[in-house]
Amino acid sequence: MTGGSGGLGREVVRQLAVAGWDVAVLARGPEALAGAVRDVAAAGRRGLGVVCDVAEHQQVEAAADRVEEVLGPIGVWVNDAMTSVFAPFMETAPEDFERATAVTYLGFVNGTRAALRRMRPRGEGHVVQVGSALAFRGIPLQAAYCGSKHAMVGFTESVITELLHERSRVKVSMVHMPGMNTTQFTWVRTTLPRHPQPVPPIYQPDACAAVVVSVVERPRRSTWVGESTIGTILGNRTIAPLLDRYLAATGVSGQQTGQPRSTMSGDDLWEPVAGDHGSHGEFDDRSWRSSPQVWALLHRRPLAVVAVATGAGALAVAVRAWRR
Repeated sequence: MTGGSGGLGREVVRQLAVAGWDVAVLARGPEALAGAVRDVAAAGRRGLGVVCDVAEHQQVEAAADRVEEVLGPIGVWVNDAMTSVFAPFMETAPEDFERATAVTYLGFVNGTRAALRRMRPRGEGHVVQVGSALAFRGIPLQAAYCGSKHAMVGFTESVITELLHERSRVKVSMVHMPGMNTTQFTWVRTTLPRHPQPVPPIYQPDACAAVVVSVVERPRRSTWVGESTIGTILGNRTIAPLLDRYLAATGVSGQQTGQPRSTMSGDDLWEPVAGDHGSHGEFDDRSWRSSPQVWALLHRRPLAVVAVATGAGALAVAVRAWRR
């Protein structure tokens, strides 16, 4: 898994291990990697941390070789690594924009290539892309991130069609996330005067990670996580001009807290922030632990059984009424 040393990725690592998976983690920070491996071991599974910058395809290939050497053939590859710059586009240095794009978009490209290079000859495997509502709707201050996530969707759709064309049994899934209470907001590069925050409503990474694990175990092409993700995607398809104006009026202030940016813990754009910061950010008191939509995603099979039973019952009643 890429980006598994912190934030959502860290929680996915932990939950995969609890679900019975051996987990390898690719990330830049050795201390956080060690923490993720300890989480895997605590669940009784084998873990491996590999220092890797996903923007460099040679490093990703070498990391994949190391994973297979230690843990065996890669059955599932989860791409989650990201970084960003919180700044107006014209205040973002070109090299910073390129770096954020290289990690957040090309990191997915490099990870997918490494996974498919090993899975396609075997005729099996599963690549999971962790996306975002912002893959469908751009917002102010996050041009690099939004552009990268949009690009990831187009890239992934191309890969899906190519695998279908060659009748491959390798599967590819996308899981699109809402704003979450993760560590990225404490160390993202920013030119803003105040501490960044996720766009509300804010979801806890635990619930979102559980959906990723459910997709790992029951592949499906695309999953939207959270009511706000559904509203964002559908709203952009129907009332995009109105959303433009709404975001222009609220998007800049809405992505900043009342705290100065000096309260942040660092800047991870070019180098990892030292230490192990876990999965949760600073917004526990404002974050949703679940929601009706997330609950429904995690209970798809029981709900499907109930729906079929209800439909069958209704049909039987209708048939009896018709025969009378």
